[in-house]
Amino acid sequence: MHTISFEQSQKRDRTQLVLKRVTSLSPVPKILSEVLELLKDLNTSPHTLAKAISKDQSIVVKILTIANSPFYGLAKRVSSIEYAIMILGFNEIRNIVTALSLMESMKNKSDEYMDQKGFWLHSYITATTAKKIADDFGIRESNDVFIGGLLHDLGISVIHRYMHSDFISIVENVKNGAKYSDAENNQLGMDHQNVGYTLLKSWNIPDSICEIVKYHHNPNLASNTKILTSIIHFADYMTQKLQLANFSWDDDLELKREATEILQFKEPEEVEKFISMYREPIILQIDSLRYLI
Repeated sequence: MHTISFEQSQKRDRTQLVLKRVTSLSPVPKILSEVLELLKDLNTSPHTLAKAISKDQSIVVKILTIANSPFYGLAKRVSSIEYAIMILGFNEIRNIVTALSLMESMKNKSDEYMDQKGFWLHSYITATTAKKIADDFGIRESNDVFIGGLLHDLGISVIHRYMHSDFISIVENVKNGAKYSDAENNQLGMDHQNVGYTLLKSWNIPDSICEIVKYHHNPNLASNTKILTSIIHFADYMTQKLQLANFSWDDDLELKREATEILQFKEPEEVEKFISMYREPIILQIDSLRYLI
């Protein structure tokens, strides 16, 4: 027992060293640094900010996709990044650009072990569904929920890019019957929640987002974001339950009873009914992305 504990500690230390190198090798993406610098200046115009963001067309496309999402709740169609900035506001654009930049910087090429388009789709649908749930529940921090949803599985992307041999070992262990969380801990000494959390903390991402990422499979362990993290957990589970924009690493995901209690669902039937209400809207969301991912 002590040997296993020592081995796990060694593996965790090795993973921490890799993540430190990731932080130094992949500092905050250039576009994000430029956008954040512009946002410090109160005189920055939407046009100037749009020009900076437009240097990365993949991020432009994703921002417009987000702005026009039925779940995002904007009344008018957004056709330009400058108009998106005017409608969403500087703070919201900052959050979205931050999340998208970090996702892009951690992205690897698709291979037989991970489909990057499927990963983006899952992250996006989890984020927009979570925001819709938060809005339906009257949660004021629905924008934090959206960003947390985009970044909730960032750790998986990091493992795939920077610890690829470990990623393959995890997948192979799962094929042999292990659960993903057990396979991650056995291989890395931590799971993808902690991998994502560690990097986000090193980049000074707000604590609320970091905590959502760290506990999105165990929302009852969150200290200050139990409701927000429970919503992410619930939206994540919904993609698996409905088999819509689901991701393979959630194949063994179970809806935590504590999360349903935090969200004040009283009966299992109530949960099932709530989930079923989202099936068609999520299908429409996915259809709207067909030519954008």
